[in-house]
This record gives sequence, C-alpha cells and structure tokens, in this order.
Amino acid sequence: MITLRQLRYFHNLGESLHFGRAAEACHVTQPALSMQIKAFEADLGVTLIERRKSGVQLTSEGREVARRAAQILLDTKDLQDFAAGRHGPLGRALSLGVIPTIAPYILPRALPELQQRYPELDLTLQEAQTGQLLERLAGGALDVALLALPAGDARFTSLELFEDRFLLAMPADAPEPRSMHIGDLRADKLILLEEGHCLRDQALAVCGDAGEGAMAKFGATSLTTVLQMVAGGYGSTLLPEIAVPVEMRAGTPIVLRHLVPQPSRNIGLLWRASAPRQERFSALGDVIRGVWREGNPGYRTH
Repeated sequence: MITLRQLRYFHNLGESLHFGRAAEACHVTQPALSMQIKAFEADLGVTLIERRKSGVQLTSEGREVARRAAQILLDTKDLQDFAAGRHGPLGRALSLGVIPTIAPYILPRALPELQQRYPELDLTLQEAQTGQLLERLAGGALDVALLALPAGDARFTSLELFEDRFLLAMPADAPEPRSMHIGDLRADKLILLEEGHCLRDQALAVCGDAGEGAMAKFGATSLTTVLQMVAGGYGSTLLPEIAVPVEMRAGTPIVLRHLVPQPSRNIGLLWRASAPRQERFSALGDVIRGVWREGNPGYRTH
C-alpha cells in the first residue's frame, strides 16, 4: 500500500537526487529512506530511479511519479490547512517567506505583534530571493511570501499592502540640490545588489536607457554592504524608504535625496491561488500594514 511517507521520501529524493541529503531532509537514516523507496517501487511495479556513479537519476516513469507525488503532497497540505481553521484566523501553523530587502526592516516589528495577537501560532520563516520564494510557494514549502509586486505569475494571488518609495543615497559630501531628476542620475556611479535581487532589477528599470553595462563595477548581497560602499565614496544607490530607520543611523556619512519623479515599489503578500482559507493572509497583511504605519509616518498604503 502506498503511503504519504513514501511519497514524501520520494519527493525529497527527486528534489535532491542524493540519498544522503534526502534522508537528512526527511530526518531519517539513509538505509531507512532507501528501504522505503524500494518498497514504493515495488508497490507501483515500476523502476523510479537509476543509481549511477554521478548520483541518482529519475527514470521517465520516476519523473512522472515525482510530478504526481508533489501534487498529492500539496493537496494533502491544503487539506490540513483547511482543517486548521478552528485554531484562529491564521491557523495553527504558517510558513512565511520574505525577500532580503524587506525582512530586516519589517520582521523585527511584525514578529512581536504576531506573537501577541496569535500566541498559539507556529510561525516558520524563510528569507530568500524572489525566484526562490516563488518556487517554494508553488511547491507548497511556503504558505505565503512578503515581497515586491507584481509577481507576474497566474498561479498566485496577491494582496498589496503599501508603497515603498525609493530615495537616492549619496556620500555625505555630495553637493546640493535636495532633489534630483531621474534623468540626471549617473548610472556609472550607481551601486547595485548582486543579480537575483529584485531591487537590482527595479533600480535598472528606474535608470532606463543608461543600461546595466554602465553601472558601477560593484555588487553586494545586502543593503548594509551597499551603503557602506556609498559612505566610502564609491558611488550612490537607490534606498527603499522602508530601510531608512534601520540603515541611516546617527552619524552615517550619507545624505538622502528625493528623486523626481518619485520611483517606488509595491510591497505585498503572495500565495497560491488554490490555497484554502485565503482570508488568513488578509489577517497577516493587517499586522504587517499596521507595523509599517507605526514605523513610517509618511506611509502610503493600498
């Protein structure tokens, strides 16, 4: 008889193509996982994997079974989420993904509020770039993600929370004026996050015809590092308003300039369109929108 345990074990093996890593993800020994995979193959009457020196490979039947197993596990999770409705507006457990250019600026305020309102909630957090979050949402590894919208994917439903405006961060000795037209930005002096960060793509969109090739030859994985480079006189960067209270500490040798017209990004929640009890994501959005209002008096919300 096929079991959910077998499906989970095979799903993890199909994802990692490595018995050791799959066993670790399933919190079992490698022999135990191997035994369950063999039993799964016997129950189905097909060969699902090929063991090679280079690692594990799925057979053609294995790829189809992996696809179906992923859908069954996703449907099972949705069934559990549906039944969890009696445990409060957010349910008993919630997995939230957040992009790195939001997490340090919202979570320190949002997490205590969530704990106070929903003390029985078992919250799991993952910080990752947008592409990774979308994959995890689609596969059911995440329930909801907090990121910049739109995602441009029909598989998901979104809820806009607030508008996050961009400011231009420049070295402290930068000349006036207090504002700058976007067309006057010197793209060769603009420092960006590394590829994969949506904030990099947004900055490139703001710069328009300047093109990525003209950007400063630096890259970083965090806004904190980018701003240290700005403070050192290596260039300027676009700073989301949400980050100002944390990153612009007293004495930081950086000045902020308003851009005309004012560029911005929309911050919101994203979840699978087929997810049950979608009203719980609205409850989560209320908490996040509320702490944003408290921490950013000049807010603009949706």
